[in-house]
Amino acid sequence: MNTNYTSILLFLIFSLIAFQCEKKSTTIPVDGSVSAIFETDPVGDSDDTADDPCVWVHPSDPSLSVIIGTDKHENSPGLRVYDLNGAQIDVTSNEKANNVDIRYSMELGGKKLDIITTGLRVSNTLGVYTIDPDSRLLSSIASRAITLGIEVYGSCMYKNNATKQIYAIVNDKKGNVEQYRLFDDGSGLVDAELVRSLKLPGQLEGCVADDILGHLYIGEEESGIWKFDADPNGSKEGVLIDTIGPHIAADVEGLTLYYAGETDGYLIASSQGDNTYTIYSRGDVNNFIGRFSVVDSETIDGTSSTDGIDVCNMNLGGRLSDGIFIVQDDVNDVGNQNFKIISWDEIASIFNPPLKINSGYDLRN
Repeated sequence: MNTNYTSILLFLIFSLIAFQCEKKSTTIPVDGSVSAIFETDPVGDSDDTADDPCVWVHPSDPSLSVIIGTDKHENSPGLRVYDLNGAQIDVTSNEKANNVDIRYSMELGGKKLDIITTGLRVSNTLGVYTIDPDSRLLSSIASRAITLGIEVYGSCMYKNNATKQIYAIVNDKKGNVEQYRLFDDGSGLVDAELVRSLKLPGQLEGCVADDILGHLYIGEEESGIWKFDADPNGSKEGVLIDTIGPHIAADVEGLTLYYAGETDGYLIASSQGDNTYTIYSRGDVNNFIGRFSVVDSETIDGTSSTDGIDVCNMNLGGRLSDGIFIVQDDVNDVGNQNFKIISWDEIASIFNPPLKINSGYDLRN
């Protein structure tokens, strides 16, 4: 080989190595790791089926609260309900569901019911459910097949803290977002009407809304986290609060909010590409705080390639008296995919200064 060509080739090789080293050096290390204290029963199919969880807090006995998880297999039942120890206690009989969210106390037929919504991907409709506090079983309360205008992928909910109006928000793989107002159809069932559409550049999924501060966060999987006004009358212009880089690795997946008070707390994102979870401050400015991972304990394996996540600050009793963080685990060590359950105080203690714990702040009210 010509000496000049050899020199050029060696220069390019060493430049590439140096570039990769520089890239790695810009990655911020995790602040620490935690382990799950419980895990849910595995889902029924061996494919990539578990996706997103949410926590329903029982109105009178927090220890009877449940975890509602989605099952997105083609032949799945849709939603699975687990107690706080991870045992499955209910399952719906609908169709594959991707994301799930909950809001409390919607006026329906003279009663106040807790509302759960999910995107049903076979019929491309909005699933609407409530949960019975005594049996802890789900029942559909949609007044009709609420057909969506986009091919639903991700979803979340928003409740305007001033008006108490509840909305369902859905998105798709092409960057489209639709916001639906939920209302009583006159017979105590839930109907919906489209009130706003948004357009982002790329594939979306994870989203979460701040009911008090009025912010809507949407994850563009290959780009970063967007922030919009949550109210449909707000601005359609979003702000990219963080991009793929040292803080978060593609894909951006689940998003959730920890309420430490009216304005305090944290935005948490699943950084799927490096098996970590990224924490930002909750508020008008979302400052990066740090990152953590969920690793093996003696009895429960860690998490990897997480899709959906959820956090709840409230005292759920026992080992979850300081709140709960739940994550989907892509590769379970025994059996199919499942959800891991972590105590919030374990996460809070990793950081310096420690993250806030406010288990008395009542999400139901």
